[in-house]
Amino acid sequence: MTTRPARPGEKEGVDYHFVDRARFRSAVAAQELAEWAEYSGHLYGTPRRPIEEHLGAGEDVVLDIEMLGSEQVRAAFPEAILVFVEPPSMKALEARLRGRGDTSDVEVASRLSVARWQMERARGLFDFFVVNDDLKRAVDELVGILSTRRSTGGSP
Repeated sequence: MTTRPARPGEKEGVDYHFVDRARFRSAVAAQELAEWAEYSGHLYGTPRRPIEEHLGAGEDVVLDIEMLGSEQVRAAFPEAILVFVEPPSMKALEARLRGRGDTSDVEVASRLSVARWQMERARGLFDFFVVNDDLKRAVDELVGILSTRRSTGGSP
């Protein structure tokens, strides 16, 4: 769920549920979100119900969330395995942000500042770290972490 406008090609209910701030705040107040945070002036959150449904069915759940959300997930689901996906360098991250073509210079500077803070803070919270320098290798590494944890009886 997010309060930001959809980007070109994003679809309601597929990529996000795009809502206004009032609806988002209502979801927070009703404890409908497993995690939420404000990032770059927009609210982002993950509805709790689908997570609980998938976990109840014995399925793994993978969330793509930021630092404050990860802290909330750790508190709500202590058995969660937290994997921090980091860029190969700040220079590479900046190039990726600029390459998207939808991020202003001010937003790039802000996101880089946030990324530095997140990378420093991640060391005490996350269980594993994956460097996203090659997408296939990073995905394979993430799948390996999840497969190993599942096969050894660790929590998904």
